[in-house]
Amino acid sequence: MRSQDLLPLLVWVSAAVAVDVWGQCGGINYSGDTVCVAGTTCTVLNDYYYQCVPSTGTTTVSSATKSSASSSTTVKSSSSSTRASSSASASASQPAQTGFVKTSGTRFTLNGSPFTVVGSNAYWPALLGYNAADINQAFADIANSGATVTRTMGFNEVTSASGIYFHLWNGKTATVNTGANGLGAFGERSPFLAWPTADTRAQDTLVAAAKAHGIRLIVALTNNWSDFGGMDVYTNQLLGTGLPHDTFYTNPTTIAAYKSYIQAIVTRYLNEPTIMAWELANEPRCAGSTSVASATCNTTTITTWAADISSYIKSIDKNHLVAIGDEGFFNQPGSHDYDYVYQGSAGVDFAANMLISSLDFGTFHMYPDAWGHSGTGDVAWGQQWINDHAAVMNSTKKPVLMEEFGLTNSGTTRAGNYATWYSTVLSSGLTGDLVWQAGSNLANGGASPNDGYAIYPSDPVYAMIGQHAAAVKARG
Repeated sequence: MRSQDLLPLLVWVSAAVAVDVWGQCGGINYSGDTVCVAGTTCTVLNDYYYQCVPSTGTTTVSSATKSSASSSTTVKSSSSSTRASSSASASASQPAQTGFVKTSGTRFTLNGSPFTVVGSNAYWPALLGYNAADINQAFADIANSGATVTRTMGFNEVTSASGIYFHLWNGKTATVNTGANGLGAFGERSPFLAWPTADTRAQDTLVAAAKAHGIRLIVALTNNWSDFGGMDVYTNQLLGTGLPHDTFYTNPTTIAAYKSYIQAIVTRYLNEPTIMAWELANEPRCAGSTSVASATCNTTTITTWAADISSYIKSIDKNHLVAIGDEGFFNQPGSHDYDYVYQGSAGVDFAANMLISSLDFGTFHMYPDAWGHSGTGDVAWGQQWINDHAAVMNSTKKPVLMEEFGLTNSGTTRAGNYATWYSTVLSSGLTGDLVWQAGSNLANGGASPNDGYAIYPSDPVYAMIGQHAAAVKARG
């Protein structure tokens, strides 16, 4: 997650009260309207979530739902309807989301068969207040690119209740927001938990949209950086400002508070197969955006923390995979001409972390230009970075994902560079990869956020993702 390029835009777009296109229209424990707007059909996604999907008529919903006589005559504009129809087509071609993704050696499996992980990151759909049509358009674009997985962010720490937020801090007291402008905007509840009241339920959500388009999600649970809150909010609220960033990893009070948030969100989605994995944090390091590292923080600090937090998640969730979400830095002091990312000085030891038994797979990120390797050597440096991580994958017999990578140059130059890296992923045997980041032209005008890395449907890289996915699948 490119911290320096993201703006913590917190815009809340109110969900419509009526059941509009892509809204929920039924399901067990659902108590709202069951009649969709003209031109849409109430379609069963699972026993607990029915959705208004564009079609030529309406249908009667299951008796498990509470019927409602209310209906809406609002019809979306022709441009929105066209986009929605495209989304519905993409959704209809996807298989039902059943089974949890597992690991087998250096590969992933789903229901006993190989599962290819290729795709992109999209931090923004749940966090920036986009409406149901825009979120569905985003996942339609992601699915159409050939992606199977999207990595997103499952956190937003705030000290003032405005916009969309997941975790509200009032002094030392933190409250998880399960309303429509909180976790309701992120995803469906576990089918074994009751929905929020009709007034606060989310008409559509990130998890539901991903499910509808056959996309699995990797979800990071906090941020090393200050975008959307992150680790320093815990430390500042509980212990006071000015403390080293790594206090978050070592202080019992901050650890307990973080586990409390983990417990709330993880148990909410215990039985949701759309979620592929939980990640402990986005890019954990000894230092953060607004706080420095202590003199004692080293690789052992983060490795110890990762073992504790991953073990905690495993104790409450037997269904989902767990990873760190780190940049994959090595701890090899003096090597590679003292290249920063190989020295262990950020507090990350990729090889040591891969040995943690409660972590199912490894992750690494790759931004050569931002890490001091801009110019003609950036692509070759990236090839070496991929091969070095593939070597650890083979020695530990666990999957490894290049789960973020990017260059800010565009057009055919970037496409050619990515083609080289995709080829290296194939030749090295690396498990899979997720580009930073997915871009989409949204239903209500304008484009999704562009930090210079975004890949929109018109970008030459867009078509390459599908070709690469097919090649990774064929490789086995």
